[in-house]
Amino acid sequence: MADNKHRGSSLDSFLEQEGVLGEFQARAIKEVIAWQLAEAMKARKISKSALAVLMKTSRTQVNRVLDPNDGNVTIETLQRAAALVGRRVQLELV
Repeated sequence: MADNKHRGSSLDSFLEQEGVLGEFQARAIKEVIAWQLAEAMKARKISKSALAVLMKTSRTQVNRVLDPNDGNVTIETLQRAAALVGRRVQLELV
């Protein structure tokens, strides 16, 4: 395929050239974590209000954790939320 003159670069290399690869990767990670937490909450029938009580925090904070567009959530907060829905956060440098 390297001989195909119509084939462009990968999306990652394009985003890297534009200087926004890290931002897009961070946003994608947050979106996946928020979705996984929401799904685990549904499976355990835990509402946002109930999770807030269990976490000893406000519902506003829970909304930030579950908002895929709000990347400003600490790892500690994600770990606490995950533990309460029977999951855990795993970070890895690759």
